[in-house]
Amino acid sequence: MQPIDVQERRARLAVRHRLRPGERAAAPLDVARSLVCLHATDAVTVYLSVAVRSEGVAPADVERALYDDRDLVRILAMRRTLWAVPRELLPIVFTAATKAVAATQRKRLEGFLRESGVSRPGPWITRAGNAAVAAVAARGEAMTTDVTRDVPLLAKKLRFGSGKWVVEQSAGARVLPQMAMEGRLVRGRPRGTWISPQFRWARTEDWLGGPIEELDVAEAQAELLRAWLAAFGPATETDVRWWTGWTAREARAALAAVAHVEVDLGGVTGYVLADDLEPTPAAEPWAALLPTLDPTTMGWKERDWYLGPHGPTLFDTNGNAGPTIWWDGRVVGGWSRRRDGEIVLGLLEDVGREARAAIDVEAERLAQWLGDVRYSPGFLPPFQRGLAEP
Repeated sequence: MQPIDVQERRARLAVRHRLRPGERAAAPLDVARSLVCLHATDAVTVYLSVAVRSEGVAPADVERALYDDRDLVRILAMRRTLWAVPRELLPIVFTAATKAVAATQRKRLEGFLRESGVSRPGPWITRAGNAAVAAVAARGEAMTTDVTRDVPLLAKKLRFGSGKWVVEQSAGARVLPQMAMEGRLVRGRPRGTWISPQFRWARTEDWLGGPIEELDVAEAQAELLRAWLAAFGPATETDVRWWTGWTAREARAALAAVAHVEVDLGGVTGYVLADDLEPTPAAEPWAALLPTLDPTTMGWKERDWYLGPHGPTLFDTNGNAGPTIWWDGRVVGGWSRRRDGEIVLGLLEDVGREARAAIDVEAERLAQWLGDVRYSPGFLPPFQRGLAEP
């Protein structure tokens, strides 16, 4: 097997993920395509992931891509994570990942309904879902609270958890996301500004001009893997399974359907596309400040080659990455933003004067991009949270 060393993997990351200055994009869609899709669990992440990888792009440009041109569409998919997906990739992601997530989550919802006293949960979800979609269509776009007021059936309180961890939630808060997972609704414009995590719902046909095309599952999974390997390869089978959320059987079947070769990643077998063995040209070192849950930081399950020993410090206990500082293809620290707008850096190793100067430049670039906007990340591990404290 041809070896691909750590330096080559870091060089590929810089170019393919548009993290090196000369590789930056001029449009949000180009950034998303370079990463397959963008993490969107934290609303701000979509914007900051674009900001660090682009030149001349403002928050309004990202909003336009999401809500006017609708080149990017939010959808729950791989690993039950929310993503902003390029429009042309939406049918592939929906078929390859979302449909399986939807089936699993529907069974869970049926269980919650049964525990809440609904004797026939399957038909109940169908009836409630149809009513929810009709209510959204009548309004054009609607918040969950709007739909719950319009459809009394969705006001029913469901019980989740057990013992002292039991919580109650309206059925609407579960049924509407379920309808989105089943392709009938999409997340539209937020309530408030671009930093808001609350979104209006829209009927899929109204938002996209038609339903999401359904493809053959095996073919969709092969296409998704091909796109992912082009952006993230080389990668191990563990990485493939983790990122996609597939079973071992699904991952191996998709690999078998994609022209690839095995490579040696320092004693571990990795995979790249068959025509993707050429080395990446050497370039100047680069710095980047990536946000919470950035697609690059979260791109692989086996992260030692770029994360080193810093995982326990920069990730929370659920495996969510906080904001990270990168120098020439590896993570060297974390960062945060104080209430007054100051970006605070926390380096975890001595990177030298040149690296520190480049990191400071990127911090200033990000501060200028954000301007007076203040936000609170949804996932902030203790280390980064501590940096934000005055």
